[in-house]
Amino acid sequence: MRARRRDRLRYWFESTMDRGTPALIGWLGLGSVALIAVITVGVVLLTNEDTEANGGWAGVAWMSLLRTLDPGTMGGDDGSPLFLGLMLAVTVGGIFIVSALIGVLTTGLNHRLQLLRKGRSRIIERGHVVVLGWSEQIFTVVEELVEANQSERRSCVVVLADHDKVDMEEQIRTRVRETGRTQIICRSGNPLKQADLELVSPDTARAVMVLPSFSSESDTTVIKTLLILNNRPWPAGRPPFVAAVMDSGNLAAARLAAGASGLVVDADDLAVRLVVQSHRQSGLSAVCNELLSFFGNEIYIRHEPALTGSAYGEALARYDLGVPIGLRTKDGRVVLNPAGSTVIAADDSMILVAEDDVLIRLADAPVRTVESAIADATAWRREPDRTLMIGWNSRASKIIDLLDQFVQPGSHLDIAVPDRPDAAGSELMNLTLGHRTCQPTSRASLEALNPGGYQHILVLADESVDPELADNRTLVTLLHLRDIEEALGDPYSIVSEMNNDSNREVAQVTKADDFIVSSKLICLLLTQLVENPQLHEVLTTLLDPAGSEIYLKPADQYLQAGKEANFATVIEAALRRGETAIGYRHGRDRNTAPSYGIRLNPPKDTALTLGHEDHIIVLAENE
Repeated sequence: MRARRRDRLRYWFESTMDRGTPALIGWLGLGSVALIAVITVGVVLLTNEDTEANGGWAGVAWMSLLRTLDPGTMGGDDGSPLFLGLMLAVTVGGIFIVSALIGVLTTGLNHRLQLLRKGRSRIIERGHVVVLGWSEQIFTVVEELVEANQSERRSCVVVLADHDKVDMEEQIRTRVRETGRTQIICRSGNPLKQADLELVSPDTARAVMVLPSFSSESDTTVIKTLLILNNRPWPAGRPPFVAAVMDSGNLAAARLAAGASGLVVDADDLAVRLVVQSHRQSGLSAVCNELLSFFGNEIYIRHEPALTGSAYGEALARYDLGVPIGLRTKDGRVVLNPAGSTVIAADDSMILVAEDDVLIRLADAPVRTVESAIADATAWRREPDRTLMIGWNSRASKIIDLLDQFVQPGSHLDIAVPDRPDAAGSELMNLTLGHRTCQPTSRASLEALNPGGYQHILVLADESVDPELADNRTLVTLLHLRDIEEALGDPYSIVSEMNNDSNREVAQVTKADDFIVSSKLICLLLTQLVENPQLHEVLTTLLDPAGSEIYLKPADQYLQAGKEANFATVIEAALRRGETAIGYRHGRDRNTAPSYGIRLNPPKDTALTLGHEDHIIVLAENE
């Protein structure tokens, strides 16, 4: 059955109306022109005198236009009744047209504001950092990127997550109050959808960070996001992709998904290393926190032609500001804490700890050391120790295996949990395991463990409950342990895992020796790699148990207790032991935020007196 012409015209009209606000404005404009034209023709044909009195047909058309737009203009009209009637008609018609136009414009504007609120518009930026995903650590990442770009004239950070745009921006403004010259842009979309990724202009980005959610499905999301990024066409070349996986078993798959330009961090392995190394040297997490953060001192790679041909040991004293920690060769190989006799080649770059790259400079003359203050380099005999581990989680077995590699033969580890767990995954060589039944939040249960009989206590976060609740339980356990220690008068070190960094600040009242907030440290590491991908090999080597690592050693092994010297003397004393000194820790400030007594890259010529409770922070092969 053929459609009637009227129906087809009606269908055509409705189709044009469906095109939105521009089509509606067009129809209203066409209606206005038609109304003015009809009235103008009527006045010209029916009222000759009024037409001539008002400037002919052009004047009448102008009068009709003004009355259409402004009904009040008609109040001053004068002429025949027919002329006034036609002017009234164009005025009434104009009222309806203008009212409709205002309504259409208001509706269209509201619709556009709603689209902007949804964050669905594509950004036009270059050299920006794209962060894919949302978690509690997004504020740490944004804050660090803002600090890293303080010296830039303009920088931009773009966040894409499946959240409301306005809500994300409001939360960032609340938690990160000062953004300086860095613009923070949020877009609402799913990073797992290719179309949504295009909203953040990844082609022109400087780097892309896939933010882990630290949930059970985090690795699945990260791997799929990396696959989408890797398989996407990149006309102008790929920026580096930076991501982290929570399960070490997913590391190979994530690196395959990321491709050659991807840098994937093993978060599980990092957390295990920090817990194990911190249990014998409290304060390590505070050192790592400063080195990985853009607040304070961080690691830089700098080519220094003036040092070509010099020995590494000589270069340690050549810097006025900045402390060398190793070398990076032309082929990208990183050597931390090399032998003092290592000759610096022309293509080698220095790896330094400094407060800012612009503050790194060579000294006119080396600072004189105080030879009489250097302590005799006596060997430190390590004894077997007893460790108590309270709690159990997915990292516990790996912690036991790695701890077995660090402790002396004959050491003992008791696991205090309500039910006996399936402990280490491999045969232990140096550790003997035991099990003690314990309710970690019960004071009586903790006292029954006789914690005074241990040198070290590890408190692991409970993964079976909400992270905030787990931190609350950890706080109660720490308070009980510290109160028991004060009653016994028999000090033991306490290292604890925390989920949220805000709870770490609350936990300072417990005076625990160290807190491992692995989620924050992982995001700090990712942010460093976003700003400088070349640091990947340096940081990987630094956190690897093989080779040189960061240690906090008693200061009296380097300087005679109570004798005044300077940090240049500390560097010389460490060099004689085959180590590289990068700072020290004052024992009296170990519980004082934000540095907890840690001082990295101190001035080499400032007077320094250290005692038995103080420590030197060094890079060394072993304890």
